[in-house]
Amino acid sequence: MTLLKGMNVWTLPAGLTIEEQFALTKDAGFDTIELNLSESQPQDNIVSKDLALNDSPTLTLDVTATELAEIRALSDKYELPITSISTSLHWNYSLTDQDAATRQKGIEIVKKMIDVCQSLGGDTVLVVPGLVKQTESYDVCYDRALAALKELAPYAESKEIYIGIENVWNKFLLSPIETRDFIDKIDSPFVGMYFDAGNVLQFGFPEQWIRILGDRIKKIHVKDFNTSIGNIYGFTTLLNGSLNWKNLVEAIHEIGYTGPLTCELSAYTENGQQLAYDTSRALDYIVNL
Repeated sequence: MTLLKGMNVWTLPAGLTIEEQFALTKDAGFDTIELNLSESQPQDNIVSKDLALNDSPTLTLDVTATELAEIRALSDKYELPITSISTSLHWNYSLTDQDAATRQKGIEIVKKMIDVCQSLGGDTVLVVPGLVKQTESYDVCYDRALAALKELAPYAESKEIYIGIENVWNKFLLSPIETRDFIDKIDSPFVGMYFDAGNVLQFGFPEQWIRILGDRIKKIHVKDFNTSIGNIYGFTTLLNGSLNWKNLVEAIHEIGYTGPLTCELSAYTENGQQLAYDTSRALDYIVNL
């Protein structure tokens, strides 16, 4: 089965209204759209500052039921299902922070994401499970993340929304086997993996992660990465890095995944809308490998 082409609106240029985001995504030829939950006044973090992703506050923690209904209507109008909700907020409100109030804020953000996702007709929320720092050691982060996700699992199940923990550059859950075992310890059919293929390339092989994680994978992000650069500036557009797309797609088909490959890329500095069209054409090639 041919895979779907997904757009995370971080990829689109800044300053668009939410309807303009839908219109551009549809015109570029995508099948699905992923929205991002933010604060009304977004704070800088690795997503906005280092990766230069556009964290436009078009969907915020303060969103009302009326606004959600309007967004759902846009999804219907443009025939673009909102399959998932992402956020950068867990870089600011980590589930593993040493401050208990910050951890609780992170938990409440996940619950809000689940509610929003359900209202918009999606099925998965993306969660960064924790951040290992000098002030938060690996073992402590592991226990805190596990406790938080075990607490959140019944809520996700009650709403029938999957929590997908994402592999990011957070110095945490560094191998597919460790990640698999972490998910299995939570022991919930509604907590799985939001796999980012580009984020793995500096440390491993995406197809190995996919085969090891199997049906725990609920959604997939795609971007490319130049391993010869080897740092955060190595992330690049699709087909322009070191990712072996044929191997990736073969592994995806092996595990029976049929959801979208959702692009998550830094917008062009000039003529930012063009990235949507270029990425859509690249995905036409990738999904048919």
